[in-house]
Amino acid sequence: MAESSVLQVAVVSAERLLWQGEAKSVVAKTPEGEIGILPGHEPVLALLLESPLRIEEADGSKMMVAVHGGFFSVDSNKVNVITEVAEMAEDIDLERAQAALSRAQSAGEDENRSAIKRAETRITVAGAAKGLR
Repeated sequence: MAESSVLQVAVVSAERLLWQGEAKSVVAKTPEGEIGILPGHEPVLALLLESPLRIEEADGSKMMVAVHGGFFSVDSNKVNVITEVAEMAEDIDLERAQAALSRAQSAGEDENRSAIKRAETRITVAGAAKGLR
């Protein structure tokens, strides 16, 4: 049997299906570090850290999703990304994310580490998306 040259990917948040389609690769950040998934990857189940999720679609275009916790699974060229909260790059208001980062930083890093990381992730994804256009 011939091995598929694409991944079937679904990105789902607690609220909705964000994206579903074919991809050449997916890169996610886990507690053990970044992991790259290509067609034929061994089965995996891992936690996701608050970070950008990078997807190279089957047509070669690249997209990023701000992922705020969750997990992903890989089996038989199917990748399911299940997140608590996730945002597509084009849905992120960069100015609002920068303002949120400023507020969180001025309140003190120890108390607002999570808010700072969320804002930084949103800024990274929104900024990278502008560079991809």
